[in-house]
Amino acid sequence: MEDLMVDSGRTPRRGRPPVSDEQRGRQRLDISRHAVRLFAEQGVAATSGEQIARAAGVSERTLWRYFPTKESCVEPLLRKMLDAFRTVLHAWPSEAGLIEHLRTAYQPVLDSSSEDVEAVLAVIRMTHDEPALRAAYLVLRERAEETFTEVLAERMAMPPETFEVRVQAATMNAVLKVAADEFARETADRGITPEVLNDHREQLAHALGLVTRRLSGTDAD
Repeated sequence: MEDLMVDSGRTPRRGRPPVSDEQRGRQRLDISRHAVRLFAEQGVAATSGEQIARAAGVSERTLWRYFPTKESCVEPLLRKMLDAFRTVLHAWPSEAGLIEHLRTAYQPVLDSSSEDVEAVLAVIRMTHDEPALRAAYLVLRERAEETFTEVLAERMAMPPETFEVRVQAATMNAVLKVAADEFARETADRGITPEVLNDHREQLAHALGLVTRRLSGTDAD
């Protein structure tokens, strides 16, 4: 039996099994949820990486492996809002106007529970008083603009680096940011009701329809 084990050339696996990308993503999101809760309860300055790690049930080493700063822990939740818009933009049918598409397909946060939606909006509210959180938020928005550029370039039949395409993408990004800020402000007082959600969708659709009107002749006021 011992000879067979030697001949097989196999050595027993030691340590923990490797973490998959899916598991890593779930763990990052879980850490993000705990970080946002602590930031909202006691403020960013009063919250340490050690506290976030303890709340999430991970080691500090794991926390800092996933996030360079405690403020960057909000990124997985914020990315859900940006991913939601990227998804609906990629699905924009060529025969449809942007306004009608957003009215039927847009959701503010992708595949999330109501708790996650509340957490995303809480972060957006905190960015107005927490410069470090605002910096993380703006960096994510700047990265998202690349997707807007790609979609608009195809829609306009122009190279992505064209000035007009880049201006349209930057304008779209600015509109989305203002709409998100307004949505966060409204829900702070009224909660996430169907009426508030519909108002947000209408505001976003109408504003983006104005700045991208020349992309399609099917949109109307």
